[in-house]
Amino acid sequence: MEVVYGTAVEVLKRVATAAEQEICLAWGMKEDLKKLEKTMSTLKAVLLDAGKKQEQNEALRVWLRRLKDVFLDAQDVLGEVECELLRREVVKTHGSIGRKVRRFFSSSNPLAFRLNIGHQIKALRQELDDVAKDRIHFHLNEKQDLMQGRREMTSSFVRPSEIIGRDSEKEKIVNMLLQKNHNDLIISIIPIVGIGGLGKTALAKLVYNDDKVTQEFGLKMWVCVQQDFNVAELTREILKSAISATSTINENFSIDQALKGTNDISNLSVDLVQIFLRTTLKDKKILLVLDDVWNEDRSKWNEVKDLLLTACANGSRIIVTTRNSSVVSVMGTTPAHNLECLSEEKSRSLFFKYAFGDEQLAEQFSKLKDFGKQIVQKCKGVPLALKTLGSLLSSSTDEGEWKYVRDSEIWELTQVENDPILSALRLSYNTMSPQLKQCFAHCSIVPKNIRTDRLDIIWMWMALGIIESPNDKRDLEDIGESHFKALCARSFFQYLGDDERLFNLSQVFEMHDLIHQLASSIIKHEVYTVNSDTKMSCDQYVRYLMIFLRESHGQSISTILHKLKKVRSIFLGYETEQELPSVEECFLPTCISKFRYLRLFDLSFLSFDVLPTTIGTLKHLRYLNLQGNKKIKKLPNSICKLQSLQTLILSRCSELEELPKDIRYLINLRTLFVTTKQTHFPENGIGRLKVLRFLVIFQCRNLRSLPHDMRYCATLRTLLIGDCEQLDLAIGPNEVIPMSLQSLLIWDSPQVTALPHWLQGAAHSLQRLGIRGCPNLVALPEWFPNLTSLQKLFIFMCPKLSFLPIGMQRLTSLTDLKIVGCDALKERYKSEILRIGQLLHTFQTS
Repeated sequence: MEVVYGTAVEVLKRVATAAEQEICLAWGMKEDLKKLEKTMSTLKAVLLDAGKKQEQNEALRVWLRRLKDVFLDAQDVLGEVECELLRREVVKTHGSIGRKVRRFFSSSNPLAFRLNIGHQIKALRQELDDVAKDRIHFHLNEKQDLMQGRREMTSSFVRPSEIIGRDSEKEKIVNMLLQKNHNDLIISIIPIVGIGGLGKTALAKLVYNDDKVTQEFGLKMWVCVQQDFNVAELTREILKSAISATSTINENFSIDQALKGTNDISNLSVDLVQIFLRTTLKDKKILLVLDDVWNEDRSKWNEVKDLLLTACANGSRIIVTTRNSSVVSVMGTTPAHNLECLSEEKSRSLFFKYAFGDEQLAEQFSKLKDFGKQIVQKCKGVPLALKTLGSLLSSSTDEGEWKYVRDSEIWELTQVENDPILSALRLSYNTMSPQLKQCFAHCSIVPKNIRTDRLDIIWMWMALGIIESPNDKRDLEDIGESHFKALCARSFFQYLGDDERLFNLSQVFEMHDLIHQLASSIIKHEVYTVNSDTKMSCDQYVRYLMIFLRESHGQSISTILHKLKKVRSIFLGYETEQELPSVEECFLPTCISKFRYLRLFDLSFLSFDVLPTTIGTLKHLRYLNLQGNKKIKKLPNSICKLQSLQTLILSRCSELEELPKDIRYLINLRTLFVTTKQTHFPENGIGRLKVLRFLVIFQCRNLRSLPHDMRYCATLRTLLIGDCEQLDLAIGPNEVIPMSLQSLLIWDSPQVTALPHWLQGAAHSLQRLGIRGCPNLVALPEWFPNLTSLQKLFIFMCPKLSFLPIGMQRLTSLTDLKIVGCDALKERYKSEILRIGQLLHTFQTS
């Protein structure tokens, strides 16, 4: 299943735009681009029909892959023109400084560049013509999408309020957990078995959070098990969960200590991990949930079980969720609880809950209710299928759409392992807009079972050019946000919670593994994963490369790279939480020299001393992540030649001495995370980034002030400042200029005594302000009530804050106020808390 149509739509827009660019007119390329556009338009007209017929036609699928490859090549060639326009903009903006800037960004041979682009466009035309000729073999029609014109979903993300139809199963398992018998001398293991999408994890969560269960067990732990069942890593995960649970139970055990403890575990030897785990679990009656177990190796499981048996008190329990029934015999468990599909009655309740919000509302639409009952029958009691299709239809009362879902031929396709869920998910996917399809499909390049922030997903989409829209005046981030919400509304992402340390600005999600499987199937020929089991073979269409290493990995990465040509995205990670083995010295130079169209380069938590100066040749690069590199001391100034760069992540680079001196040349940079040893940011640096939207200054422990030219960051919307021991916000520009800042979060910065004066410039835009761990903050400024757009105000652990400014009642937009750990303020307003709470809705003091 391909997303060729969406790619074609996006490329056509860019071709049309390029044909009218002054630079292309000057180079005499308009005629070639128009011919290219005409051929692409002809092919685009038949792509919708091709997309429907490809499922049962292998030759057609191969043709579509060839066609998409040409469209992607066209994106790269058009990107060359866009990069040249950005280069010229840099020279025009900064060239007045002198010939140095013009030399820094000069093209070695403008005439050769022009001729090369012209040659590439002609070659694209020829290749596209060759592919276009073959379409006659498939008898494709120029049809419109059956779902075209359907109302786009406008609902925001919906959190499931309850799990329908599992009450009896929950009570049964709870009773098994609480049952007293002679078997309490050993750990009883209760497996929950069923096919994907039945809600095994959801049922386990219901049991895990039951009040009677919480009272019965002194320690509860939840661990998601990796498919390869690495004993050492599973033990580490159990210890992490135990530490986290202990911090929740023990009031004297702080969250920060718990977090620090879990971070340090990765550095411990296996023996020390086991010792700490035995100590933590000693004499405790535990409940451990092992979610999604696939292991069939009895010896591995016995290692884990023996460790737990020597540590826990009698009557401890383990709940295991698995799709694999053979796991039950391997683990030596009590009889399995086989989770059945929902009854038709419960299935209808669940489906209509998602389709209408309430089953009773379905009575108002009798015809839709009839269609719904028939759709429910096809879901065969699988909750994930019911939720997905219910969410799909939740915004529509169009009988045609409901009938389309009911009668879709996709239901008749061959099932994978007799599991109906993939058909339901494919149907939901097929009814999405072309751009949304691309967003969803490219979520598969995020590794499976990874929890991710929605912002990371949006930045990835931006880097890959998926959400570019020349005719849409909204920010790319806003377009990405709307697409993400649309996927959430279809239950394609599961909301896990907010990061309270970032005052709920960060929202964490994960993708159900079956949904990830669907996304992977869409662009499977373009994604290549290298791990310890990888065979030496790859597809010519590979564009996205993921490399996962472990110490025992014996392959030469560079050997694999030499087989690839068109990679756009590289994610380098590790299979275990142990320190990543050193990558080959030639790895980075090889990537840079081979993949000139690279757009996304994720090297997070790797340790290498030097970033090659040739990084500056990757002019298409939009996302570069160096987070957690604890060795690198300096970045080459050539990195400032990356005029397409949108996201640069340098957080936790604890040895980085300074930012590149010409960082202002990154004129397209929208997101920047910084950790450096600098005491001051120089002038003409960060403050000159004219399109910067998101800035994080983190663990800059020598930093004494914000950039003095911060006033130029008129586009900045989010500013996060954390763990900056010397930073004093009061030092800096005093002038007030209009800003677009919407969120300001400050934490663990003891020198912060006051809010910056320039913040007044955001009086009509600031919506969220969070302050935590600033012990020397004494007061909010007199002008604070002028922040009339403020909606959320969080102040935690600021013990010297003694009063609120007069006029707080002017904050009429404020809906969420939380003040915790501010003893001086609590004492001063003790008698007024009730009044203030009534005025500002939620005033908390603890």
